[in-house]
Amino acid sequence: MLYYLFEYLEQHYHLSGAGLFQFITFRSALAFVFSLLISMLFGKRIINFLRKKQIGESVRDLGLQGQIEKEGTPTMGGIIIILATILPVLFLAKLANIYIIILLISTLWMGAIGFMDDYLKIYKKNKDGLKGRFKILGQVGLGIIVGSMLYFHPKVQMKEELQLTQHPTAITEAFGKAEKSVKTTVPFLKGNQLDYAYFISFIGDDYQKYAWLVFIPLVIFIITAVSNGANLTDGIDGLAAGSSAIIVGALGIFTWVSGNIIVADYLNVMYIPNSGEMTVFVSAFAGALVGFLWFNTYPAQIFMGDTGSLTIGGIIAVLAIAVRKELLIPILAGIFLAENLSVLVQVAYFKYTRKRYGVGKRIFLMSPLHHHYQKKGYHESKIVVRFWIIGIMLAVVSIITLKVR
Repeated sequence: MLYYLFEYLEQHYHLSGAGLFQFITFRSALAFVFSLLISMLFGKRIINFLRKKQIGESVRDLGLQGQIEKEGTPTMGGIIIILATILPVLFLAKLANIYIIILLISTLWMGAIGFMDDYLKIYKKNKDGLKGRFKILGQVGLGIIVGSMLYFHPKVQMKEELQLTQHPTAITEAFGKAEKSVKTTVPFLKGNQLDYAYFISFIGDDYQKYAWLVFIPLVIFIITAVSNGANLTDGIDGLAAGSSAIIVGALGIFTWVSGNIIVADYLNVMYIPNSGEMTVFVSAFAGALVGFLWFNTYPAQIFMGDTGSLTIGGIIAVLAIAVRKELLIPILAGIFLAENLSVLVQVAYFKYTRKRYGVGKRIFLMSPLHHHYQKKGYHESKIVVRFWIIGIMLAVVSIITLKVR
């Protein structure tokens, strides 16, 4: 809203300083500060409201140190993250931008699924919450919507770098015409573009028309996997919020680079017109996560619940897909991946040994992975900080892929 207001004031009244709102970097900085203030100033009020309504966490005794003490801690704190993200975006972003529309839909959609899950656990006293099949159905639904919008919308395009024998005289000569494409970036490889349409090239000469048969299912899989990974990571104070803030910071660099034709040319990366506007959303989202962390660090005053964790995972997945960096997710979101794999391996090994030997055995003392270290006697604060350090390392490695091939 403010973007359009100051654009009008600049064009018609030449208001001094109004032109600053044309710069993505300026609006992104404002979005971060605005989001941080919203989450910190209103977070306490939301916590008090939730506590007054007795919207608290029900904790099972799993034999973990400090677990029982968390009983009654307010949950559904994802509301803070969602509000602190959406409000700055509505004020500072170009709301007509297709990428902003997709991200807003994703935020509200996943937030609604998480809210329903938390509502069933708290108000209906259903410890399992929303049934797994309904969660998956909601994630698949979002995947279909996001995949369809990214594939079919005319404003979602990319520009490929021209193969020139000498350096271009003007920066616009470095890229060809904007076109629809399902190409993505393969990390660490020179000439690192992969066309998903290639996987159905066997159907004939018109295979490019049917690339959505590969692209949309891939989007569904990524959104489902990452949102569930974020959900599993949300198990101890500050782990999910801090790890996500690190991932989102790296994604903010990717959105800015991919949407800036000068920097994209310099780094020899895929230029995606209009994608730079996502940097405003990313900044607001990062500010919301950091602000939420103010209340969520040990000992947590509030938990994000599925309202927050599913939303976080969904947004991260959509951002990565939009800037064609989804193949970096196993590295960038390595913490989520490790948490996911620890559960899958634990369950698979337990079932295998029970079937083979009659007694189920476990690889980890407990899954997800962070609980394994709790069982080994590590304090949760130490686990969280060490996971953050690993997350920072993985984020740096992901950013390095912009240049290392």
